[in-house]
Amino acid sequence: MDSKNILKNAMHKSAAFTFTPPPEAPVFEPTPEEFSDPLGYIAKIRPVAEKTGICKIKPPARWQPPFSLDVDKLKFVPRIQKINELEAITRLKLLFLEKILKFWELQGSPLKIPMIENKTLDLYCLKFWVNEEGGFEDCKTPKKWRKIASLMGYSQSANTMNFLRNNYEKILLPFDIFEKSKADILKTVKKTEPKTELKSEEHDSKGFFREVPIETIPKPVIKEEPGFKMEKPKTNIKKTKTGSDIQSVKSICKEETSKIDIKHDQESLKRNRELRRLACYGPGPKMPGLNDEEFDITKSRKRPRFDLDPLAIYLCAICQKDHRDDLLLICNGCSDTYHTFCLKPPLNGVPDGDWRCPCCIAEEVHKPAEAFGFAQAEREYTLQQFGEMADKFKTNYFGMSGHLVPTNVAEKEFWRIISSVEEDVTVEYGADLHSMDHGSGFPTKSSLNLFPGDQEYVDSGWNLNNLPVLEGSVLRFINADISGMTVPWMYVGMCFSAFCWHNEDHWSYSINYLHWGEAKTWYGVPGSGAELLENAMKAAAPDLFKSQPDLLHQLVTIMNPNILMAAGVPIYRIDQHAGEFVVTFPRAYHTGFNQGYNFAEAVNFASPDWLPIGRECIIHYKNLKRFCVFSHDELICKMALEGDRLDLETALETQKELYRATEEEGTLRAALAKKGLKSVRKTAFELLGDDERLCEVCKTTCFLSSVFCSNCNCMACLQHSDEFCQCSIECKTLYYRYDMDELHIMLRTIDFRVKTFDKWMTETKNILLPTAPDIGRLQKLKALVDEADELKIPKCTLVTQLREEYKKATDNVEPIIIELDDD
Repeated sequence: MDSKNILKNAMHKSAAFTFTPPPEAPVFEPTPEEFSDPLGYIAKIRPVAEKTGICKIKPPARWQPPFSLDVDKLKFVPRIQKINELEAITRLKLLFLEKILKFWELQGSPLKIPMIENKTLDLYCLKFWVNEEGGFEDCKTPKKWRKIASLMGYSQSANTMNFLRNNYEKILLPFDIFEKSKADILKTVKKTEPKTELKSEEHDSKGFFREVPIETIPKPVIKEEPGFKMEKPKTNIKKTKTGSDIQSVKSICKEETSKIDIKHDQESLKRNRELRRLACYGPGPKMPGLNDEEFDITKSRKRPRFDLDPLAIYLCAICQKDHRDDLLLICNGCSDTYHTFCLKPPLNGVPDGDWRCPCCIAEEVHKPAEAFGFAQAEREYTLQQFGEMADKFKTNYFGMSGHLVPTNVAEKEFWRIISSVEEDVTVEYGADLHSMDHGSGFPTKSSLNLFPGDQEYVDSGWNLNNLPVLEGSVLRFINADISGMTVPWMYVGMCFSAFCWHNEDHWSYSINYLHWGEAKTWYGVPGSGAELLENAMKAAAPDLFKSQPDLLHQLVTIMNPNILMAAGVPIYRIDQHAGEFVVTFPRAYHTGFNQGYNFAEAVNFASPDWLPIGRECIIHYKNLKRFCVFSHDELICKMALEGDRLDLETALETQKELYRATEEEGTLRAALAKKGLKSVRKTAFELLGDDERLCEVCKTTCFLSSVFCSNCNCMACLQHSDEFCQCSIECKTLYYRYDMDELHIMLRTIDFRVKTFDKWMTETKNILLPTAPDIGRLQKLKALVDEADELKIPKCTLVTQLREEYKKATDNVEPIIIELDDD
């Protein structure tokens, strides 16, 4: 389905709510023996589970880890979620309504949104479908208005068609005319002079690249030498507030205008961003109304303006004439004057309330929307307090005890609220609670009051504190404790609290365990469908992604699965109950919500098959200019240097990745040398902070090499060495971690490791076959065991089988020797 049809389908589905649950994701129930090897079992089910992106794993019945957090001591501040603001299309409608309301409010005519068929008229959809039919001027026949009514989910009676036409003409047509003429209007807006900064200040703010000699790396522990540490350069990685301030069009009354603008901004912060100023009349659901204390247009009438000179002659800014003073309006924003009949569209009379001129309206209405995010709640909860609040909310909402509400009923109600502009349901979510700060729900070595039976769960591979660093997980080679990635995060949910569409950092695996409480409903898209989802969401809500291209990385947006499924996105659902795991696979998008009060814990992990996907993700991040959590090249090199800790599969994948990185690095360095770069220095990138080794262009974390310019004090990865500054090549220095000879030696070492490992594995498999010859078998078994020790082959199933077979063979030989001695 192309983008246009996806958008039409999304608008059509948003008119009349329906929800069809997606197909179920697979559920796996491992045997106790399979359950003993977490990464091995996940690798076993991967061919099936990765096709759906998510899956559920139900542990054996006897596996029931104790909940180890002190429920009285855990305190947290949750996030506030306004449910319908999460949905992309609903948020677009709210932003459009805010713009329309502001347009009429600034002209002194507060808007009352009309009601139709006991619902608020959907002005966003009305404008969309009228535009699809060629615009208001082309919608002259009843046939077209009948079609529009049908597409919007309304009846096709004559009254409905007239209602839609009249309200479009009254509310939206003036806005359309204004939009078409905004380019000419904005030309008359006085531009604010940009703030100038001294070049020296900008120069100092970036700081200098800090060279770290290789000799400063102590062995075997990497640590910075005392006295070596220099001041870290300041970085400009800040989330800046969007929007601009309204400037005066005239210098007259400049101080007064500034006060008005400041007061207006303060009032805007107090009011709801979307619909708090909206007033609805008639039967059916009501929208939030005007707050008399925060906003009272009657307190600021337009004429006369006593702060201006009463003897002055005021000219219309358009016709430059002073006649018809009774129809001459004075703008409360900039003090310019306009005839009512000179405006586009013209006003029928003098507005009763506050009025702004076209220039001020254009600047105010077209301010960029602030980036959407979640606010923190004002109160701190204990688990018990949050649970009481959550249970009370669900009971009051459904009118019955929360645990009696079927999951499918809560699911349908969640998506109904998400899709409604009129609903105003607000919940709280204790998300991303760091286990380093609060402790873990799983028992750990540092847990207090452990019982003898708890030790099994302290050491279990399914304990999320252990899973990321198990043998076979590549994340164990990352030295730092990355909160939420290698160290678990915890989540305290209530009914309707949600997590938005996203995939994991670096497209890694994730695993979530629900310790206790009500179910958590998940929706997943396989990694193969990730681009389909991204394209479908951008097509269904283009205006939203136009203002925030990285919206999906901000974890603040949901879209109805049915809209995405209609666009060809494969989506699967699953209900996770207490005591169950949910695993998401590389690059799999997922979203979901909580059915009620519950407590979950999650962490990332990465098996060897993830390595090529991780490199692909780095390329994707570079194109988006997104920051990395860690350096992929640094991880690969560390694994290659510690080859004796790698099993065969991990060694093979590491070999492929290192070969690819070495080839690319050699090509890029040769290109720089050809351009005349002569200054070359070796440095220890791993001792630098991530913010000290960011590429100026793509924001990737450099490790193997970077180019630094001494003139402008900027650095970049080798791929962007020509783009980050225009200085001459003489000003630039190539910093590298390993020279090309060292990289090739590293590559040969891992290559030898792979070949030796492969030879040992082949011989071991052959000797363990039932058909293997008995002659010399004991000596061969002993030689393979000794070789495994010499090669430092990690513990794996094959090594275990080999040692067991050798022990069995040795035990059988001893009685025979004793009998011979007796004879």
